Amino acid sequence: MSTPPHADQLGRIRHRVDQRLGELADRYCGSDPGLSDAIRGALLSGGKRLRPVLTVVTCEDLGGPAGPALDAGCAAEMVHAASLILDDLPCMDDAATRRGVPTVHRKHGEDTAILAAIALLSAAFSTLGSLRGADANTRSELTRIMADAVGTGGLVTGQFRDLRSGRSGPEQDPATVNALKTGSLISACVAMGGAIARADAARRRQLAEFAAHLGQAFQLFDDLLDQKGTALSTGKDVGKDVGKLTVMRRDGAEAAERRLSLHLDAAHATLETLFGSNCRMASAVDSVFVAIPQFARFGIRQAEA
Repeated sequence: MSTPPHADQLGRIRHRVDQRLGELADRYCGSDPGLSDAIRGALLSGGKRLRPVLTVVTCEDLGGPAGPALDAGCAAEMVHAASLILDDLPCMDDAATRRGVPTVHRKHGEDTAILAAIALLSAAFSTLGSLRGADANTRSELTRIMADAVGTGGLVTGQFRDLRSGRSGPEQDPATVNALKTGSLISACVAMGGAIARADAARRRQLAEFAAHLGQAFQLFDDLLDQKGTALSTGKDVGKDVGKLTVMRRDGAEAAERRLSLHLDAAHATLETLFGSNCRMASAVDSVFVAIPQFARFGIRQAEA
């Protein structure tokens, strides 16, 4: 089995992310054992750390500083962890497992899970507001980017529409829901990397185009895993999309796979324009899409990002 391009470099970035998340957890988890354990479990339980990797690699490959990009990416991972806690709640997807272990509400109770999610969101914005190595204008811009991604222009509305997509009423466009629910945070991670590196307007537009395609591809991939994967291979409950209006449900698996392939090709084309062929970002993207054979560019076992 050949080693993917840049695997060692990306592995080192993930290691730095994990170390920094541990340090930030020490700062923000508090001293109450039940709540602290829930926050730590949600934040430090693994994953491929795709979102902070996107922020760090975007910034570094545009010539920006790694330090503030690392902390901004960790803030995004806190938001992601909070969103998973809420997504798993009985009033939402009612999931039993996440990353191979019981979900936060199953282990610690619904009340603690909700409080842990709020604590992680608070920690994320505190991290951005006190970012080391960035001036006040950059910190303000990063805070705005993240707030827009979380609020009614992003995650919140995406989750709301996703939960109601299978009910009676106006039919939602799955691509729009995907862009809000999944794409908004991915786009924020890439945008923060560009902002810290002070990328010009043209490059920021290209970064936004790449991130939009990646967000669509990532959610389509997740939908396919929900139907084709197993709890053992994905580390989380499957079959949770039953009744929801996804591309899979509306158009079938083959159509979803075609759209996924088109979005991946478009994302790679944009990356080549930005960073050239065989860039680190392309390797980071490809390392995620390997659980379905036709998207396995490398022979790496897929793990939840």
